[in-house]
Amino acid sequence: MQQIEINREPIELFKILKFEGLVDSGAQAKQVIAEGLVTVNGEYETRKSRKMYSGDQIGFAGQEFVLQLTLA
Repeated sequence: MQQIEINREPIELFKILKFEGLVDSGAQAKQVIAEGLVTVNGEYETRKSRKMYSGDQIGFAGQEFVLQLTLA
């Protein structure tokens, strides 16, 4: 499982997909979420603006990620 570092909580799900380069744009991130292609903590998630926190797990395109809060 790969780590994704975030510097604030909460952060919206679609922004994580976009900023990590898992999709090409915010619009594409919203589309794949709406189509049910993303899981959060093992359950399919269709809310684009789902608030995400450290420790949450994301599944997308056969990959698994866990969020880790880093304080600057």
